[in-house]
Amino acid sequence: MDKHEYFFKIASSDEEIEQILRLNYQTFSEEIPQHEKNEQGILVDQFHNENTYIICLKDYEVVGMIAIRDNRPFSLDRKIGSVEGSLDFEVKQPCEVRLLAVKKEYRNGRVFLGLVQFLIKYCLKKGYDIAFISGTTRQLKLYGQMGFQPFAQLTGTGEALFQPMYLTKDTFDKSVAGRLLPLEISFLPGPVQVSKKVMDRLGSTPYSHRCETYKELLDLTKSKLCSLVNCKYVHLFVGSGTLANDVVAGQLSLEPGRGLILANGEFGFRLIEQARRFGLSFDTIEKEWGQPILKEEMESRISSETSWIWAVHSETSSGMLCDINMLKELARKHQLKLCLDCISSLGAVEVDLDGVFLATGVSGKAIRALTGLSFVFHHHEVQPSAKLPIYLDLGTYMCKESIPFSQSSNLLEALVAAMEDISEETYQKIANTHKMLQETLKGYGFKLVSAGKSSPVIITIELPDKVSSVIIGEILSYHGYQLHFESEYLKRRNWLQIACIDNYKTTDLEKMTSLLNRVVTYESGIQLGRFTKTLASN
Repeated sequence: MDKHEYFFKIASSDEEIEQILRLNYQTFSEEIPQHEKNEQGILVDQFHNENTYIICLKDYEVVGMIAIRDNRPFSLDRKIGSVEGSLDFEVKQPCEVRLLAVKKEYRNGRVFLGLVQFLIKYCLKKGYDIAFISGTTRQLKLYGQMGFQPFAQLTGTGEALFQPMYLTKDTFDKSVAGRLLPLEISFLPGPVQVSKKVMDRLGSTPYSHRCETYKELLDLTKSKLCSLVNCKYVHLFVGSGTLANDVVAGQLSLEPGRGLILANGEFGFRLIEQARRFGLSFDTIEKEWGQPILKEEMESRISSETSWIWAVHSETSSGMLCDINMLKELARKHQLKLCLDCISSLGAVEVDLDGVFLATGVSGKAIRALTGLSFVFHHHEVQPSAKLPIYLDLGTYMCKESIPFSQSSNLLEALVAAMEDISEETYQKIANTHKMLQETLKGYGFKLVSAGKSSPVIITIELPDKVSSVIIGEILSYHGYQLHFESEYLKRRNWLQIACIDNYKTTDLEKMTSLLNRVVTYESGIQLGRFTKTLASN
């Protein structure tokens, strides 16, 4: 049986709970005579209301389960006394694992393996450092392969004998199951997976930002960044992209006239907020997320007082990519100073800043260095201004040759190492990944956000109302695929995102999208009552 027919999740529906109670009865009343039989064929665990159930599903059938609780006393405490008293090491935050059960026809090892791998990830997320279990003596070899270690004396009687056992991350990592645990694959827009080369450079011995070595490396970095986007000047700031955009807002506060800010996603609206906090005078064009802002709409909002325009190039929240050439043409025609947030597009698509007044970028995301450095690009000479906070004053950085304050040689070294891998091939890989994912997801029937030109950086999926993006994202994360779903702006819209900026194997993309489709199909079926119908037909 193909293991990809299974998937694992936290039980959440009434239908799943009913099947859990029946599997509990089949295992611990009929097969292992630990509890008496009954006509209902249901066994409710004594700690049922405290349990969290991890289940394995095939189609709509629960074929395996395991229960977790952290309330004391544990059932094992009652049998052998405090479990800590039987160990020779310290326990900080334990949990108890019980009711490990798999239907007979699915005991090929894969379900057990998946349940324990899911268990480990769940325990780490919850902060547990050890899990205790009473393992049936019939399956001690299997428990050992999963990393469980025996301790204390046997409990139970007759045909229902149990061995107290514990599982830690260390015992799991050394086990057969631990060695088979697949690596996590990140589909986040940031932080991204970084290469060993980048991490090695990050771990190099730090040196002063005032020494010649640092100055030479900074000059090299600035040259590479300017060449990457066809710009004359760039300055590096220790901070996130929000800091870089605040620097832009500061410069715009020195400009006469009014501005025009474009917003059709989370980050466009953040520009509006930053502009307001600086007290800028501006108009806005605000559209529904994922809806393009048309040239005619901009033309209609430009007046004789308009002197600058500010927009997001790649709107991560929706997957929109604005047309830089159209914005440049508009800026030239009306003699406007164009400012761009290129934080998500830098390193992912070709960016030409010729004709752009100010633009921002970061070291993380598509450049695939470490988060912590941000950039402001410009073509003109900038003078210091006493009207601005000194840390946000672009002119101060320019007159100090980009080193007015303390900076990190380690972050700079990592950035240089990452930039060595950016090429035309990089852009093509990202575009190919985006195309493949888009076609596959559309083939599965997913609704993709973005009515205009989509950015190859990210794909945004609008899930059906009754299917929770958080539940779907968590299930995928427990299976080793980190999708973007935890940001509040995504939760509010029930959106799920898949970034395309890492180096992915085709097989990993296929497995991830296949699992995503099965999980969403399953959750949709639960809502539509297909679960009960499927069981009734078996």
